[in-house]
Amino acid sequence: MKAAKLIVMYPTPTDLKTFERRYADEHVPMAVEKLVGKTRFVASLILSNADKSAAQFHRIAEVYFPSLAELKACLNSPGGQETAQHAVEISSGGEPLFLISEVETFDF
Repeated sequence: MKAAKLIVMYPTPTDLKTFERRYADEHVPMAVEKLVGKTRFVASLILSNADKSAAQFHRIAEVYFPSLAELKACLNSPGGQETAQHAVEISSGGEPLFLISEVETFDF
């Protein structure tokens, strides 16, 4: 069975300082506490596009699960719903993009 990942892509916020404070102080602790079944949480701060132009997204969060079934169960749980709603609430640059993917890992 393949692992699965929830990807949340946050557009560049209109109020960067407030977004960063709420993300660090409210959202990350909420995700850690309430996203049941997760195995890993990666929070990336986007610096620029590869060509050094301004990026469309400011942060990308990746939450890993052992399986797609466990990811879906988490998203449908009260804690998953609350965390997703909070992500939308704090995203002042527009609604975040939520993606679901299967994960293959190649270690070198």
